[in-house]
Amino acid sequence: MSKKERSEVVRSDDQELDHMRHSCAHMLAQAVLDMFPDAKLGIGPTTDNGFYYDFELPRTLIPEDLDLLQEKMVKIANERQTFERREEPVDEAVEFYTKAGQPYKAEIAADLKTQGETTVSFYENRLPEHYKGTNGAPGDVRFYDLCRGGHTENTGKTGAFKLFKIAGAYWRGDEKRPMLQRIYGLCFNDKKELNDYLMMLEEAKKRDHRKLGQELELFTFSEHVGPGLPLWMPNGAAMVEELEKLAKDVEFRGGYKRVRTPHITKGTLYLKSGHLPYYKDSMYAPMMIDEEEYYLKPMNCPHHHMIYAATPKSYRDLPLRLAEYGTCYRYEDSGALFGLMRVRALQMNDAHIYCTEEQFEKEFIAVAQMYLNYFKMFGIEKYVMRLSLHSKEGLGKKYVDEPELWVKTEEMVRSAMKKAGVPTIEVPDEAAFYGPKIDVQVWSAIGREFTLATNQVDFAVPKRMGLSFVDKDGSEQVPLAIHRAPLGTHERFIGFLIEHFGGAFPVWLSPVQVRVLPVSDKFLDYAREIEAMLFEKGVRVEVDDAAESLGKKIRSAEMKKIPYSLIIGEKEVADNTVSVRNRKTKEQVVMGAEEFAVKLFEEIQMRSL
Repeated sequence: MSKKERSEVVRSDDQELDHMRHSCAHMLAQAVLDMFPDAKLGIGPTTDNGFYYDFELPRTLIPEDLDLLQEKMVKIANERQTFERREEPVDEAVEFYTKAGQPYKAEIAADLKTQGETTVSFYENRLPEHYKGTNGAPGDVRFYDLCRGGHTENTGKTGAFKLFKIAGAYWRGDEKRPMLQRIYGLCFNDKKELNDYLMMLEEAKKRDHRKLGQELELFTFSEHVGPGLPLWMPNGAAMVEELEKLAKDVEFRGGYKRVRTPHITKGTLYLKSGHLPYYKDSMYAPMMIDEEEYYLKPMNCPHHHMIYAATPKSYRDLPLRLAEYGTCYRYEDSGALFGLMRVRALQMNDAHIYCTEEQFEKEFIAVAQMYLNYFKMFGIEKYVMRLSLHSKEGLGKKYVDEPELWVKTEEMVRSAMKKAGVPTIEVPDEAAFYGPKIDVQVWSAIGREFTLATNQVDFAVPKRMGLSFVDKDGSEQVPLAIHRAPLGTHERFIGFLIEHFGGAFPVWLSPVQVRVLPVSDKFLDYAREIEAMLFEKGVRVEVDDAAESLGKKIRSAEMKKIPYSLIIGEKEVADNTVSVRNRKTKEQVVMGAEEFAVKLFEEIQMRSL
């Protein structure tokens, strides 16, 4: 089978599964109307793992309702009701839904009319011609919905599905509109896929970064500080420091120069860069200082551009790579805040590479290789690079109006990724306003997908900011800029790592790397000597001097997921040794204290998994 044929099969399989999920959404709405005849229907789209549908209902749903609705959906599936498409004039659809007491559907139809649609499509569920039962006659319409399609042939071909969650959702995401009840469902090709996903969800609950973050004392939030503004506790701060140290080591070897920029700036800078019109809704409100508007910094780019512009540049100065772990602030909607994954204060592994067009490919490939090296270091085996492109319709609105440059730079990125041999998929209409970008999707050890980082091309803002360099022929040229953040932000990346490792981090990244466990107070002095010796070597070590049994001390260290526990008793003191208990293997070996220190130091220096 050729590569082209394989890709077509994948697309076909994806489409078939999407049709299953879409059909399940209709079956759910049919089941809800059977239970609540006066239910008002909202929307019912597919998701990455299933479907949902929004309803206005006469009472609040309870978990037990899902079981009843699931039974009704199974019955609908067993009836093998057919999905049949019909079209109606849009005016009639608006009138029909208005008279039927379905205001949300009437609003959708009216919007389609405003957009210039003259007809709309419906899908009807009908009992099959061979139907023999007590719930109607063959050909009877059991349910209909305003819908573009597509669907399976009948309700019996909807794979394995399960309703699993109830949530609230504002109509059309507007908190000024009515709050509806959203029912989520899962749908997969077969029961094995469904069960595998359910097992992954159970494992994900155990690994939830919010739960483990609290148990391991990594971070906290305070109502006195504000929503979305994480406070790093000592354990979490140790991880932050390790990640910064890693990035600085890698970037130093990659020829980056470190810079620092302030947390606030004049609004005129963001007007000059062009960011303000696109990002103002995601920025904190301005402060008036000396009769000028200042903003909390939402991104580092314009500041780095100012550093570039501070001194004249020639082609000999390029490529210039400026890096900073800068703190940025973004006013995310309160409903979107989610632990460390979506916050309002974020520390970004940011850098900007200023280069000539001839240097671009080499620089872009080097950044892609940096991503791959990080993936290997953190044991990330599944990932995909998404090439986010512009749309012609968005030029001058969502994107800078430079159609030729868009085509040119998109092809430059496409070519670089191909030469680097990195798997890439293309996604239309998701580029940055100033150029195409690579968005990095990764999967954790249990199969959960995360949006991790980005690598962006900027052909527009350097020109707006007046950035230039003198080329070999003496002419003045504008550099290309590459925005890259391989480790994303501390917040999102540590949230990912918590779930990826289940809180059991590699030794080099663990907040506490060693805990010394004296069997009794008689051996506390020797335990302190071991602690001091490891501390001098830069190890994060602590002594458990609690008046508890050894068994309880071992369990405590395991609960805190500490990589190594050193048990100290009479024999260890006499022989100047330690009994080393490995968190991963649960094995216990005796070795000299210095020997352990040397091996531990090597493991930390190698940043081994």
